[in-house]
Amino acid sequence: MERFVRFNAELYKGCPWAVPDFLEDTLNTFSTEKNAAFEFCRAEWFLALRDDKIVGRVVAFINDRANEKWHRHTVRFGWIDFIDDEDVSRALLDTVAQWGRERGMTEMHGPLGFTDMDPEGMLVEGFETMSTMSTIYNYPYYPTHFEHYGMEKETDWLQRCVAVPHKGDPGWARYSKVADMVSKRYGLKVHKFKSKKEIMAGGYDIKFFETINKSYAPLFGYSTMTDKQMKSYAEQYLKFLDPRLLSIVENDKDEVVAVAACMPSLSKALQKADGKLLPWGWWHLLKALYWKHDDILDLLLIGVVPEYQDKGAVTLIFADLLPTIDEMGFKWAEVHPQLEDNTRGLGIWDVFNSTIHKRRRAWKKTL
Repeated sequence: MERFVRFNAELYKGCPWAVPDFLEDTLNTFSTEKNAAFEFCRAEWFLALRDDKIVGRVVAFINDRANEKWHRHTVRFGWIDFIDDEDVSRALLDTVAQWGRERGMTEMHGPLGFTDMDPEGMLVEGFETMSTMSTIYNYPYYPTHFEHYGMEKETDWLQRCVAVPHKGDPGWARYSKVADMVSKRYGLKVHKFKSKKEIMAGGYDIKFFETINKSYAPLFGYSTMTDKQMKSYAEQYLKFLDPRLLSIVENDKDEVVAVAACMPSLSKALQKADGKLLPWGWWHLLKALYWKHDDILDLLLIGVVPEYQDKGAVTLIFADLLPTIDEMGFKWAEVHPQLEDNTRGLGIWDVFNSTIHKRRRAWKKTL
């Protein structure tokens, strides 16, 4: 399994834009004992070998929970990598297709993760931009291989790079004014935290992911997180989060209606660490998180429950986070991939100076 994970780092060694899979986290993701997704996912890992040398990899899996929700019989695949040889990519995809057929599946699609918290979406535009810890990087030949195999586009995700506005910039005061109006009209408020202990003690670690569940439920292929998954993600991610970069919006009943979490980019730190925590990877990660962060901020997750998406709840998030982000010296924000048909989600960036600099794709094929 470690060879499976490390193939990604070997394939992209020397590529200035690729960020290696984080070995320890990926091994935990693949662990049927540690990853709660295996309560409803069936999976198998495959390596393509040539003369005992790894030339490709893929995970084939069936998310029974998602198939039931979306009324489909789909085998998904993810963590797919291969050298520039169509015999290799064809062998990997043929294997996924056959594995799915043997289990009664009628279609295949990917690259996707066991859940939407995993990296998903093949890069089809933006190959010369830095990747992130939570997204996929792939060489430009990947989409060509998929097209030649007969895969078709199912959906695309867009990623934006947003210039962080500074106090005094046009629109800053107007944005704060709109947030104040929304707050008064709908009885909304931002709940701030002084420590991670306070976040956990109030149960806001779980409330955060419950809000993400409600926000993302209608979106393409979304696999609703279970209680066990939410607890696992909270322990895995929120404990590293700077409380200043977490925004929680509540209504007048103290119900969480909007959330956002961001952190300094760890892309360069993971490159220096070669994707491993030991022996010195931990030093590069801690330095990037707490002592000398990059000027790029990763906006990991942002969600607003459906009944508040048209009420401007997101303005309170930005009014809360922007002063802190500016004060901390960030110049750019990398937005997490958003579905191209998620007009509400994409529209929140219209007031900022931003550009779409990456496009990712989920492919499909009938078996």
